[in-house]
Amino acid sequence: MDPIWAVGLMTGTVLDGNIDVALLKTDGESVEAFGSYTLAPYPAETRELLEETLRQARAWNFDGPEPEIFAKAEETLTRAQSAAVAALVRDAGLSMSDIGIVGFHGQTVLHRAPQPGRIGATRQLGDGALMSELLGVKVAYDFRSIDVRTGGQGAPLAAAYHAALLATADSNGRAAILNLGGVGNVTWTDGAGQLVAFDTGPANAPINDFVKRHGKGEMDIDGRFAGAGKVDEERLGRLLQHPYLTAPYPKSLDRFSFTADMADGLGLEDGAATLTAFTASAVGKALDLLPQRPTSIYVSGGGRHNPTLMKMLTERARVDVQPAEVLGWRGDAVEAECFAFLAVRVLRGLPISFPTTTGVPKPLTGGRLAG
Repeated sequence: MDPIWAVGLMTGTVLDGNIDVALLKTDGESVEAFGSYTLAPYPAETRELLEETLRQARAWNFDGPEPEIFAKAEETLTRAQSAAVAALVRDAGLSMSDIGIVGFHGQTVLHRAPQPGRIGATRQLGDGALMSELLGVKVAYDFRSIDVRTGGQGAPLAAAYHAALLATADSNGRAAILNLGGVGNVTWTDGAGQLVAFDTGPANAPINDFVKRHGKGEMDIDGRFAGAGKVDEERLGRLLQHPYLTAPYPKSLDRFSFTADMADGLGLEDGAATLTAFTASAVGKALDLLPQRPTSIYVSGGGRHNPTLMKMLTERARVDVQPAEVLGWRGDAVEAECFAFLAVRVLRGLPISFPTTTGVPKPLTGGRLAG
């Protein structure tokens, strides 16, 4: 198959109020060209609707009928993200007829990893059929459900795209990609077919929530609060005993698996410092689990904008830390590009998850196609 232009969409569980939208020209195996990328802000009322939806999803917890708010939120976010796609394509000087497919991840409202004797559960809101109708183009969506039904973790799904990026870095297992969104996830490959990916632990979500609780904004901008604080090393030591951190992969987390409650009783600066140190230390424990411990990590996602976190990664994870940009990648765009890449793989019937990434029994195709 010749490379085609695809659009990828991602809105993370950290709910920063933006839709990530990226153009990528790809055949689903390698990248021919990086196209335009933008952050399209949700209207304030849409963001508030999604925050309430997340609250109701946690209360529901896969027990009984879905909350009624899901239907309203799904239509609202589908229409908003469809408009964002149309705007990006127009601003790039293209038309929708130039686009082969859109990868629509949707909004994760709840994700529960499988346990021994119980398959997992996952719910992303996003109406692929409506988006296809609005845009007049094929849409790949619902990327995680088949994986979960087959006994997989349903996450992380970025591994195939990360591996394609790492192939250009010629790392031979010495490097990994770390994405720091609401949750952290790492991808490692030896370049010879061995591919591993899993969630490392929390990333920005508990820090952001802690700052919000103190009424000091939406996040720890530039890591200022954490940088001014002192890590509660005794508490951190206890937190690092959590069994998830040494559990074998494949494994995944929900955005609320680790919360701001970990810093209860601490002041703003010390709490932010302790939560930031936990994120960095959890990455170190994750790197210890890999078949070969990388000497370098390339960091994508919002967390790389936090210099305090990046410094703590160097110190506490004992690894050379570089933003994704040093390899010519766009660190803010990687997750959206990933779903453009995966959409083309869905279109081609190529696998999107693997035994060593999500724990499925064999390489597995997934997603649904509309249009």
